[in-house]
Amino acid sequence: MTRKHFFYSAIIYVLLMMLAVFMFLPFFWMLTTSFKPFAEVTALPSTLFPKRWTLENFIKMNQVVDIVTGYRNSIFLGVTKTILILYTSALVGYIISKIPFKFNKLFFVFILSTMMIPWPVVIIPQYQEMAWFGWVGSYTSLIIPALFSSFGIFMMKQFIDGIPTELMEASRCDGATEWTIFHRVIVPNAGPALSALAIFEFLWVWDDFLWPFMMITRSEKYTLPLLLQAFRGRFFNDYGPMIACSAVSVIPVLIVYIIFQRRFVEGLAMTGIKG
Repeated sequence: MTRKHFFYSAIIYVLLMMLAVFMFLPFFWMLTTSFKPFAEVTALPSTLFPKRWTLENFIKMNQVVDIVTGYRNSIFLGVTKTILILYTSALVGYIISKIPFKFNKLFFVFILSTMMIPWPVVIIPQYQEMAWFGWVGSYTSLIIPALFSSFGIFMMKQFIDGIPTELMEASRCDGATEWTIFHRVIVPNAGPALSALAIFEFLWVWDDFLWPFMMITRSEKYTLPLLLQAFRGRFFNDYGPMIACSAVSVIPVLIVYIIFQRRFVEGLAMTGIKG
């Protein structure tokens, strides 16, 4: 490595670290503010670290909202919808990529075109559809419409394009069915893309507010975003417990990213160079 190249690399790393600190600072402020008493939370100018550390925000948060139930509901929906979307995305991506059929490309273009339809255009018809089926108020209305993801299918199709077709041909010669090839060849080799898609989908499901707000009518089925809204409606001036609830709600997302971060980056890089 030349001195000039080393100098430019050092500058890039320093800039990236500064950017990372800048992006992490709001989360760190939220975390430390959750341990501040009410007087320090509303004080101006705000301080980064509390002068007096306290757990009263977390105690009051748990008294006002059932945070355990909200966690359980959000984790159930997040894990269930993520697993279903991963499976259907990989399956449809495999069919489009490796199983030739009539109108294959047209079908793929149709799937991509659904990504261009704005959510406000379909939200009223979809709500009416859920009302016809009698699913309003149940988790079915949150899970069934999310069984297929256009983005997930696109991402998996692009990745599966790069898996050698010879692997499938060899499996067919050994008598393997398409289902066996999908589960034992495609899925293991698509691990990086599945990890990246899992983070995206889990994050979207975890943060989803509008559709659960329209569908869920009973408080015992509320997810964390709905509990935050309910908390804000009752105690909109008590910012400490609200910030504590927000800080607690971020923990599962961080855990998922820490677990899958290596394969997440690998999946994004490999997906970007396929197809």
